Parts: sequence; C-alpha cells; structure tokens
Amino acid sequence: MKKRLGCISIILERQIASVPRVNELFSQFGDCIIGRLGLPYPARAVNIITLIVDAPVDRVSALTGKLGKLPGVQVKSLMSKTPEPGVTSHDTSE
Repeated sequence: MKKRLGCISIILERQIASVPRVNELFSQFGDCIIGRLGLPYPARAVNIITLIVDAPVDRVSALTGKLGKLPGVQVKSLMSKTPEPGVTSHDTSE
C-alpha cells in the first residue's frame, strides 16, 4: 500500500481529554509517526500536538478516527500528494 507524508493537528482540552489514552494511541501507531511537537497553552487550557506521519492513508484515518472519538480531543489531518521515494509522478496538472 502506498505511503503518504502528512501532518495531524490535535487540540486537547485539559479538563476533559485523557492524555494517557492519547499517548497510548501514539504508541500503537508509532510505526507511522516520524515526528511530534507538543505545546501546552495555559491561556486556553489546552495542549496542542502536531504529528508528522509517513503512512498509508488508511492507517492515518484509523489513528485520527480513534483520536476524534475521545472526549475533549479535536483532530484534523493533511496528507501530501508527494510520491514515495523512487516513484515518479507523471501527472503535473496539479
């Protein structure tokens, strides 16, 4: 299955979200995650996390779907159209 490069942005409401459960999901999908940046934002009582992933779209969808079902968690993803190394793209219309 083709892998794609992408970003997942996550906002956790501190009073509601289960941080241990979120971290557990990150561990389960650790083979897809190539980078992580987390920032607390006390003024809004949230934690903001960005993940960089290199994975098939269905794996990213599985992770974002599980995260999105958790209370106090908001999640959005963006997947690139960049081909995997060694794959040439013949479609230059985009």
